[in-house]
This record gives sequence, C-alpha cells and structure tokens, in this order.
Amino acid sequence: MSRFVQLHVLTNYPPSNLNRDDTGRPKTALVGDATRLRISSQSQKRAWRTSDIFTTALAGHVGTRTKRMGREVFDALKKAGSAEKAAREWARSIAGQFGKIKSDKKTENDEDLEIEQLAHFGTEEQAAIESLVQACAARNSAPTDEELKLLRKPQQAADIAMFGRMLADNPLFNVEAAVQVSHAITVHKSVVEDDYFSAVDDLNKTDKGAAHIGERGYGAGLFYLYVCINRELLQANLGGDAELTAKSLEAFLHALTKIAPTGMQNSHASRSYASYVLAERGDQQPRSLAQAFLKPVKPFENEDMLEKSVKELERRYVNFDKVYGACADDRYKFNVETGEGSLAELVAFVQE
Repeated sequence: MSRFVQLHVLTNYPPSNLNRDDTGRPKTALVGDATRLRISSQSQKRAWRTSDIFTTALAGHVGTRTKRMGREVFDALKKAGSAEKAAREWARSIAGQFGKIKSDKKTENDEDLEIEQLAHFGTEEQAAIESLVQACAARNSAPTDEELKLLRKPQQAADIAMFGRMLADNPLFNVEAAVQVSHAITVHKSVVEDDYFSAVDDLNKTDKGAAHIGERGYGAGLFYLYVCINRELLQANLGGDAELTAKSLEAFLHALTKIAPTGMQNSHASRSYASYVLAERGDQQPRSLAQAFLKPVKPFENEDMLEKSVKELERRYVNFDKVYGACADDRYKFNVETGEGSLAELVAFVQE
C-alpha cells in the first residue's frame, strides 16, 4: 500500500457565500498579487463529516464534537432517577475528564456542566460514558476514580482518525490527523459583489415600497482544493482495521466530491459536484500543485475556464516530475467536462 494519496480537485460554484468572514462577506485571500475567493479547510471538513453521505456510510464510526457532554450526562442521570444534586456532581466529574469545567457554581445557563473548549469524543468514549451513567444511576453512587478513566485513543471514529483531535489537558490522547486539507481558492481573479435585496409585506396593500431592504456579499468561481491522505497513518489511527480504512476512504471521497459547505445554501442553492479530480499515489514527499494558479487563469475568446485550468494543473505535475523526478508512482483522474473516468474508479484507485 502506497503511503500517500494526494487529491487535486477543481469545483465550480455559481454565485454563493459558502464561508463567511466576521463581516458576513465571503472569505478571500491574496494569491499571486490577485484577490481570490477562499473556502477554509475547517468549513469544508465540517461539511463533509456532518453530511448524510458520510454519517450514513460510517454509521457507528463518527465522533461527536461538543462542550455540552456534561449536560447530556446530567439529563441522562436525571431521567434514570438520580437526584438533581448528585446528578449534577457526577456529570461534572465525568465531563471534567475531557476538559476544564467553565464554572464552579451552578448558573442560569448551566455553565457548570460545560467544558471550556470543544472536545471530540470518540465512539468508544461515548460508549464508556453511557455505561458509567447507567452504573451510577443503578447503584445510586458517584463514579470511582478508576471508572473516571474514560479517555481512550479512539480507534473507531473515522472523522477523528482523518482530521485528528487535540486535548490540551491530556495530550497523551491526542490524535494526529491523517488527512490534510488546504483552503480552497479560486484559480482566477475574483471579487466579492453585493446583492441589494428587498422584501415585500404580503398584507400591505396600500403603502408602496419594501418592508425590508439589505445587502449581502457573494462571489462565484472555479476553486482549486488540495488534499493529502496518509493512508498508513489513517489505518493506524483506526487500530489497523483495513476494512474500516477502506470504508472510510470511500465515504470521504463521496463527501469530498459531492458536498459543499452549508453557508447560505437556502439563498443560493450553490450545490456543486467536483468537475475534475487528479489523484496521485506513492511514497514520495507530498506537494501541492497550487503553483499552477499563482498566475490567475484568464481564458481568451472561446477558451473554457475549466479546460484551461486542467491544462495548467497537468502541465505543472509534468514539470515537477521533470525537475524532481517522479513525484508519484501512479495517477488517476476523472473529468466531468470530457466524461473521462468515474468516481467508482477513483475510489478503487485510492483504496488499492
């Protein structure tokens, strides 16, 4: 099995605002002295791991990121018949194994049951918590120090195996990410445009004008995304389970090529499948092909933006091979525009 699989993905999004900055406008980046639209890696990974495609294919193998586990434990203990004071104390003890509790005192918002930072709970840890809750409720006593050793090195949660996790207070249980994801950028110059909109009051039959007006930012473009998968690390993170590794890779590829971030989808319906994917397989040191778009792509006359971008991308990997020697042992690609290849064949290539 080759150690690395690298994916180079081109996806076209029509007018959209998939990933907003602090002002509500689409995120941007300055690349090669030209402004590009940008979709952050965090936004993409969140969309993939929470999508129906991913969670259905990997049912029982997806972790949970939350600060609220203490509240869930408290509610479960109360439902099982435990007294409120005891349930609160036990829930704090259990949640506190995964991070520092926000408050020492009960507050109106129950912050004394929440941890300060998001923790990514593996499926084994969630099962251990549920088992402990049932045991405490059944015997009506607090968890012991031994029972509170709930942290595990998750080996069944595919999303943790792929994207890693960090527990600042318990670094022994950190997981190194096996899948690295770049920020997606447009291959061409881009601008954020403003959509001036108005809303009409359906019951207003006399006054002219709008009941509400506003502005929203949006942008459109062809995005380049780079992903590097360390298949050896992924399988190690999954406890050496080759079958689960293959299943996780298939689910990931389906999500990667079909799922867009959820930002303002109701307003734009900017749901796009990947138009082109180049996969590279080998043990060589990985490298992005973002350099292909350092100079913004600019089609002339009847040239096609996607076709020209594909040419730039493929020319770049050929040139890298000439300069550095073979940067991959095998390659596979599909292209929706030309009808070349298929997602099924891509999955088989990545799993092999």
